[in-house]
Amino acid sequence: MEQENRNQQNAAPQVSLGDQIKVRREKLAQLQAEGMDPFTITRFVSTTTAQEIKDHFDEMEGKPVSIAGRLMSKRGMGKVSFCDLQDKTGRIQLYARKDEMDEAEYNRFKKYDIGDIVGVEGEIFRTQRGEMSVRAKTITLLSKSLLPLPEKFHGLTDKETRYRQRYVDLIVNPEVKRNFIIRSQFIKHLRDYLDNMGYIEVETPVLNTIAGGAAARPFITHHNTLDIDMYMRIATELPLKRLIVGGMDRVYEVGRIFRNEGMDPKHNPEFTTVELYQAYADFHDMMDIAEGVYTTFAQKYLGTYELKWMGETIDLTPGWPRLTMVDAVKQYVGVDFGAITDDAEAVAAAKAVGVELAEAAEKTWGNALYACFDQKVEEHLVQPTFITMYPVEVSPLTKRSPEDPRLTERFEFFICRSEMGNAYSELNDPIDQRERFMKQVEQRERGDDETEMLDEDFLTALEYGMPPTGGMGMGIDRAVMLFTGADTIRDVILFPTMKPQS
Repeated sequence: MEQENRNQQNAAPQVSLGDQIKVRREKLAQLQAEGMDPFTITRFVSTTTAQEIKDHFDEMEGKPVSIAGRLMSKRGMGKVSFCDLQDKTGRIQLYARKDEMDEAEYNRFKKYDIGDIVGVEGEIFRTQRGEMSVRAKTITLLSKSLLPLPEKFHGLTDKETRYRQRYVDLIVNPEVKRNFIIRSQFIKHLRDYLDNMGYIEVETPVLNTIAGGAAARPFITHHNTLDIDMYMRIATELPLKRLIVGGMDRVYEVGRIFRNEGMDPKHNPEFTTVELYQAYADFHDMMDIAEGVYTTFAQKYLGTYELKWMGETIDLTPGWPRLTMVDAVKQYVGVDFGAITDDAEAVAAAKAVGVELAEAAEKTWGNALYACFDQKVEEHLVQPTFITMYPVEVSPLTKRSPEDPRLTERFEFFICRSEMGNAYSELNDPIDQRERFMKQVEQRERGDDETEMLDEDFLTALEYGMPPTGGMGMGIDRAVMLFTGADTIRDVILFPTMKPQS
């Protein structure tokens, strides 16, 4: 059938886009003049889908059905026409005979274009060539496509156009819908997992007077009535921890985050995260949840722990390794920060292996350790790995380690060189928290505009008392990239941020 379709297309004369659009509008005008404007039709009741017909053909054969969808091909043979109808589940062949339909209706149908949306009533049967089909009795035009679809056999392949016109991408490349089905399944699974643990889903403000909870540059907008600048949230952390103070012991939010940062295959200025906080828990509990969400989803929805991503084979089998940052740097870089106590010695050790600290960063042991990890270790973390015990300098909201006050009870987990989540034993000491905020303010004054802002109301909340708490943030988009095998975040966001066309 496809070869026959190719042959017909190859034989067809080339018609300019402008002429095609003109012809389609003329067809619409003629229908409207005849009192058959498709845009006046308000509904059509479908009793089946393309996939249901294929899955249950034997029991449905010979029975009447109605089905709606988009015409994706037409093949005319005299008084008989074949079409491919595409609905949300896939494609099914339509078979139309002039002597089995109202003649005027058949003649109108012959003028319909690829891309038109139709409703079909008929019965299920198999053609002489064995093709499962719908034998049409009536075909109603439900919506006229005034623009032709991209060239039908090569589809929409230009990625720039695909992302700008996702609606066309979904029509001509229906396989891309799989990514977004998996995305929906993952978010549902995540919610079910947390709900079953007694968490409550909440909503916190998107617009804030202070951008807090992360090291990131915010988007700034203006509130006209209040005549103040406001920030689109860069994290949901601080409002959620206020709820822990208020006695809501297990809370989470799945929501959109906005960061005024660069775009690359792993970053989009707006993205989706889940943040969760649990009173009377710590970062070890958060590790169990992170691993549990990933592994149970892979097993339940994909049927395997083994996935292909970014050219690597990833094994999600439970029991992910947990490695301190000091040990990771020792293993992959060869520098033992556990044996170094002096700031200057630590900075010199980092420089000796080709690591430079950021201009605005203090020249401390902790910053040297983190710079070594960031620049030399992440590239080695292919299989799921928890990196724990981060320096206090890069963890302003995290509880210090009782064993080493230079470190904090924090982890990030990595898969295929990508950071997938970040979690803490949350800092609940308001005095320590104020001191760390002030360090961030000093760093901001030195030129780092991605450091934390001082949030006095959050400090007030902590002064009322927050129980020991474990908290975590996980990126939804990167998780979906893993589960779908996508190599760019734009393939898992329906409408990624794009530079406007001139």
